Amino acid sequence: MSSTHYQESSIRVLKGLEPVKQRPGMYTRTDSPMHIIQEVLDNAADEALGGFGKKIDVVWHVDGSVTVEDEGRGIPMGLHPEEGVPVLELVFTRLHAGGKFDKGSGGAYRFSGGLHGVGVSVTNALSQRLEITVFRDKQVGKLVFSGGDVIEPLSIRPAQSGDKKQGTRVRAWPDAKYFDSPQFQQSEFERLLRSKAVLLKGVSVSLLIEKTGQKTVWKFEQGLEGYLQQALEGQETIAPVFSGDLEVDIAKEEGFASGEGAAWSLAFTAEGGVFRESFVNLIPTPAGGTHESGLREGVFNAVRAFCEVHALLPKGVRLLPEDVFSRVSCVLSAKVLDPQFQGQIKERLNSRDAVRLVACLVRPSFEFWLNHHLDAGKKIAELAIRQAQIRTREGQKVEKRKSSSVAILPGKLTDCESTDLTRNELFLVEGDSAGGSAKMGRDKEFQAVLPLRGKVLNAWETERDRLFANQEIHDMSVAIGVDPHDKPENVDVSGLRYGKICILSDADVDGSHIQVLLLTLFYKHFPGLVAKGHIHIARPPLFRVDVPVHRKRPARKVYCLDELELHAVKDKLEKDGINTANLQVSRFKGLGEMNAEQLWETTLNPDTRRLLPVGLGVLDEAQTTEMMNLLMGRNESSSRRGWLEAKGNLVEVDI
Repeated sequence: MSSTHYQESSIRVLKGLEPVKQRPGMYTRTDSPMHIIQEVLDNAADEALGGFGKKIDVVWHVDGSVTVEDEGRGIPMGLHPEEGVPVLELVFTRLHAGGKFDKGSGGAYRFSGGLHGVGVSVTNALSQRLEITVFRDKQVGKLVFSGGDVIEPLSIRPAQSGDKKQGTRVRAWPDAKYFDSPQFQQSEFERLLRSKAVLLKGVSVSLLIEKTGQKTVWKFEQGLEGYLQQALEGQETIAPVFSGDLEVDIAKEEGFASGEGAAWSLAFTAEGGVFRESFVNLIPTPAGGTHESGLREGVFNAVRAFCEVHALLPKGVRLLPEDVFSRVSCVLSAKVLDPQFQGQIKERLNSRDAVRLVACLVRPSFEFWLNHHLDAGKKIAELAIRQAQIRTREGQKVEKRKSSSVAILPGKLTDCESTDLTRNELFLVEGDSAGGSAKMGRDKEFQAVLPLRGKVLNAWETERDRLFANQEIHDMSVAIGVDPHDKPENVDVSGLRYGKICILSDADVDGSHIQVLLLTLFYKHFPGLVAKGHIHIARPPLFRVDVPVHRKRPARKVYCLDELELHAVKDKLEKDGINTANLQVSRFKGLGEMNAEQLWETTLNPDTRRLLPVGLGVLDEAQTTEMMNLLMGRNESSSRRGWLEAKGNLVEVDI
């Protein structure tokens, strides 16, 4: 392609809802339309969470559309003071527009799950048609969209005798072209609505399926405990269900806001599967996150303290968090002022403070409960000790097999103490400077560090029998405990020493290059480790934002992965009322600039880090090999250039 084709006119700016239509997968799940309907449901639930309304009605129509109706305050219909457009229209057509950014006193939503401001606007963008009816201030407003565009402007009439007093009714027809399947799964739909009813005590949530005439109503008076008992029906628990619902004491725990807290219900079972569900501000978090880590930490510390007080631990047995938590079934609902989610679909909570928030509430409460239910407490302790003994025996077997090896571990490797494959982690760190910070900041119990000097050999066209001529690759292979191989099925993992092998490099272009070289090495010569999910990429932040004291919140540090996240954080802080001119933004030139504490908090701590697993992707083996050959082959420079000219505009490069 000639460079003359790349001109000023080549740059396209996506406006309004175009980004959502161009890249729907960045904003929502595209396997089915369930998530865009969930965005509407979340808004109705947020109203109920705020104490507005006791009923949410959902109708699944024959034509595939869905109506969600609440008894909330109703979306304002007047003109926005700055934009000059009806607020109701703004909410459904403008990304990052909503009532959930203002967290100060008097904000419309103090606690809510929708903090990205792209919720119902995404629903609108990906729907063939969307109708909104608002009942508010003795008026009824109606607005209709098609593909995100207004086709019937806002009309307002006086309320009549048959109209509701207040509330919002949204009916959406999802556009099938954006989804793998246009159909909803009834079981998933019912599970979502049931969970909302569980978390909204006393609120009635109903689903009417027009096709069959079936109507189901969920209303839970017992809340989380009743839900957990229902989920564990038929399984025998070794102790009564332990439940709690507390708000944090801001006088004792610094860094939290009034009203933040957690509700939980947990049970221990000796056999069978475990059931776990978690939520943040009523939003389901199927991938867990930091609030679940806080629950695990609180339960573990309480059980360990109980064992120590009553001298229950046998000699030589050391309890670990997984020994205690592996047999726990639980439902957790956290209330967090400013939740930070991983991705727009909010599957995992990333807020680092949530670990401490939940742990500081659960530990003292559970410790008190254990000491007032001695028989139950001892049964729980015995179960945890039994799990620890099983783990220790399995670890001893692995150690015995390894001790027969004649391989000598490389001198640069700082090994960990544990021999448990499921916990052990090896960090391949760029440079000795960063390696020093990683060694000081790591948890020496289960984290090992191997510093790499310079850039690793491009091993794409290197024969396997010549790999060990390179010292860096030799040291990595010996440290990992697996020899190079050509096929995943040919790998012998009996000597594998670490369950996770993590590439830790700077968050810049050179760091990305090192990642590519290491991934090339693993894909070409250690494919079994990739196929079995042992390879990961650690994601250190590029920026640190020092946020000053604001209202009742003390000064704090926020870490951002890249420029995009930095802009999003600044935007959010500004909407929270913080003057961005008072923010201090620092850019890390490399991992060596981070001290051990910062590296632990942002990149090494399993509860707060962002670790990206590496898999084989959607391409078949031949396509993947062809692409890798294009990118890494020594004689493919001309093809590579042509590919970059054709595809280079798809990537954002930080130079």
